[in-house]
Amino acid sequence: MLILKVVSRLLDYPTEALFGAADEMIAIVEQSGELSVESRAALVDFIRQLSARDLYDAQESYDLLFDRGRALSLLLFEHVHGESRDRGQAMVDLMNVYKTNGFEVDSSQLPDYIPLYLEYLSEQSPEYVQEWLGDICHILTMLSERLIDRECYYSVLLDSLIEVSGVEVDRVEIAENVSKEERDDTVEAIDKEWEDKEIRFDDPMVGQCPSAGVHQSKNSLDPNTVNQVPIKWHDADAAQVAGL
Repeated sequence: MLILKVVSRLLDYPTEALFGAADEMIAIVEQSGELSVESRAALVDFIRQLSARDLYDAQESYDLLFDRGRALSLLLFEHVHGESRDRGQAMVDLMNVYKTNGFEVDSSQLPDYIPLYLEYLSEQSPEYVQEWLGDICHILTMLSERLIDRECYYSVLLDSLIEVSGVEVDRVEIAENVSKEERDDTVEAIDKEWEDKEIRFDDPMVGQCPSAGVHQSKNSLDPNTVNQVPIKWHDADAAQVAGL
């Protein structure tokens, strides 16, 4: 599914090669049958706006947007598991799914990096794509609403993925929750997030219970709320996945 390759590239770090491929990406978008006329027009407009920018300005904006704070992290498990032990196992299981389906990861990025995840899905069947995008629609919607709240046009990319998934999402509730969040990309918030904490020897040992010692970003989903975490690849049997 070429449209996923396009969105994957656009969600990744801007490069000269990306800008040079603008016309090719626009042609793919305009021929895409997975998106509505309105969505195709919005995506084409995004490509034109992005590629018209100075490359270094675009790269700086990207860094400030996605690499400063955790609210807009493009790592899927950041929003589900935070820094809990479950995150590491989920990474291993997702990588095994990639390998089982013949997808070789030639990247320094973690397997749950959304552009990499989309690259994998672009090689799968439409039914598979819809199921796996549907599994992360709650995360995509949350990210989109946070981008909209910051008046950032990158939200178009997430909205395109939601449309491809075919899933109906209650955006009103998610938007309301996002409007109540505190920004985590300010200097003060970053300093507070990473400040050294007092070491206490009377604290319970990490690992005594699932929640003990686990860092969970305040902008992450609650991993204990099952209906917020429909991601199921880490429970899938590899043989079943390969047969899809």
